[in-house]
Amino acid sequence: MKTLLVVALAGCMMIGCAESTQENKKEEAVAFAKAEETTASSQEDYASFGAEISATDAMTQAEINEKYAQLKPGDTAVVKFEAPINAVCKSKGCWMRLDIAQEEEVFVKFKDYGFFVPLDAEGQAIVEGKAYLEEVSVDELQHMAKDAGKTAEEIAAITESKRELRFMADGVLIKTN
Repeated sequence: MKTLLVVALAGCMMIGCAESTQENKKEEAVAFAKAEETTASSQEDYASFGAEISATDAMTQAEINEKYAQLKPGDTAVVKFEAPINAVCKSKGCWMRLDIAQEEEVFVKFKDYGFFVPLDAEGQAIVEGKAYLEEVSVDELQHMAKDAGKTAEEIAAITESKRELRFMADGVLIKTN
């Protein structure tokens, strides 16, 4: 009789565990489907350029600003962040400047010169790639000013090199809505 009671009790426990496992699996499947749906709809809100990247888990402007503050010349950091577009190359769309803090911009180039963004790109962008610092020569600063559509006087006023926050993007997403 005791054996029968123990066997019955064990059977009830197994059935209860099996039902619990099935319920957990159903809950996990629903959660996964919702996450996929959110990712899919958020990806649809962006135009993609370069390597395919995800719109999720991007650092904020404050977080990337802090990351750049920690970098020293020669350092690189592989990151993904979101920020507003301040400017785009008006010649080819071969670079853009993103706003990361009060009067701080990141100059973004595209890996291997392999893709460009629209000349009229504006709004929010997500970039993924390598963050670094660079001392930019007067010649390059003047070239970028020309690409940005600056006047001859503005270009001629550039007479000193400067330390710049740089980014080499593998992929870019630009918000469309």
